[in-house]
Amino acid sequence: MRVHEGINNTECSLNCPSINGRGYAFGIGSAQYRKWMLQCNGTRGARARGETLTEPAIFAKETSCDCRAPHERLTINQACKGTPVDRPVRVYADGIFDLFHSGHARALMQAKNLFPNTYLIVGVCSDELTHKYKGFTVMDESERYEALRHCRYVDEVVRDAPWTLSPDFLGKHKIDFVAHDDIPYSSAGSEDVYKHIKEAGMFVPTQRTEGISTSDLITRIVRDYDVYARRNLQRGYTAKELNVSYINEKKYRLQNQVDRMKEKVRTVEEKSKHFVYRVEEKSHDLIQKWEEKSREFIGNFLELFGPDGTWKQVFQERSGRMISYALSPRGSPCNSPPREHSPLRSPSPPSPSSARWHSARPSPPTSPKGASASISSMSEGDEDEK
Repeated sequence: MRVHEGINNTECSLNCPSINGRGYAFGIGSAQYRKWMLQCNGTRGARARGETLTEPAIFAKETSCDCRAPHERLTINQACKGTPVDRPVRVYADGIFDLFHSGHARALMQAKNLFPNTYLIVGVCSDELTHKYKGFTVMDESERYEALRHCRYVDEVVRDAPWTLSPDFLGKHKIDFVAHDDIPYSSAGSEDVYKHIKEAGMFVPTQRTEGISTSDLITRIVRDYDVYARRNLQRGYTAKELNVSYINEKKYRLQNQVDRMKEKVRTVEEKSKHFVYRVEEKSHDLIQKWEEKSREFIGNFLELFGPDGTWKQVFQERSGRMISYALSPRGSPCNSPPREHSPLRSPSPPSPSSARWHSARPSPPTSPKGASASISSMSEGDEDEK
C-alpha cells in the first residue's frame, strides 16, 4: 500500500474520506475515481489503490497524459477548496536531483501535500542540459531518473525535462501548478526561469531544507579528499580508478598502514587498561581477605595466649596438679599381689647378726609417746654397743 504523509497505513486511499492528514474529502466516489485513473493510464489505477511501495513510479510516455476527460486549468482557490470530479490536481516539480538526499525528498513531500488530492509529476533534466547550464554531475541521468522513481511522493517521472517550461510543455502534460522554492533561479540568461510561471498564477512555493544540498555534499568530499581516497584504496579500488598518482598512492597506503598500527596500539592499550583494572580489583579483594584473616588469626592468638587466655588456665591447672602430686605421691596399688615364698625352699635360719637385729628392732609404736620412747631406747642401745 502506498503511504503518503498523514494517510493511515491500514486504510486504502480510495476508501478513506480524507487524505494527507488535512481532512479534505476527495469530492468523488471511489468508483468514479478508480474509473478516471484507469482511463488516464493503465498502470495508474494500481497506483491509486496504493501499491507504490512494491513498484516504482511510472515514466511519462511520449504522448504524456492519455486522460480523455477535458482538462481545464484550475486556480489556487479551486484547488484548495476541493478537486474536480474527474481528476486530481496535477502538480509539476523539476530539478537536477543529483545525489538525491533528504532536502530533495522534503521538497517533493511539500509539493505532494499542497492540495487535498495531488498527482505529482517530477521532471528530471538530462546530462546534456545539466552540464551545459549548471555543471558536471556525480550521478548520470539514468541514475537520477531511477532515484526519483523510488521516492514515495512521486507519481510520474518526466525524463529529459526542459530547462525552461514552455506553454506547449505545460499543455502537453496537463499541468495545473509548478512547485519550486521561491528563491529566484537565474539560469540560461534569465534572472528567474520561473518568472513567466509566477506571472501566470501557476507557481506554488516550497521551502528549502537548510543544511543539506548537493553542493554541500560535494564540498564535504572535496574537503576530505585524502580521507575518501585512502578509504577507497583500502576497499580495493585501484589508483587508476581513483585518478591518483603513483606517489599519492604510496603515501595513502603508508598512511593506511600507520592508521592500522595506531588502531592496534589503541586496542592493546584498552586491553592493558582492562587487565590492570582487573588486577587492581583482584588485589583489593585479596588485601581485604588478608586483613580479615589477619584479624581472625590475631584474635585467636590472643584468645589462646593472652593474659586471660585459655593456655594460661591450662598451664595453671597442670602446675597445680604437679605440685599436689609432688606433695602427696601415690602409694603402691592396693590390689598388687603379696610376695609369697616358694614352698620348695625352706627358710634358712637367721644369722646371728640378723637375729640380734630383729631382736633389737622395736615394735611399732602405738602412740606418739611410745614412738618417742622407742627412739630413745634405740639411741641408748647404740651407745652401749659403742
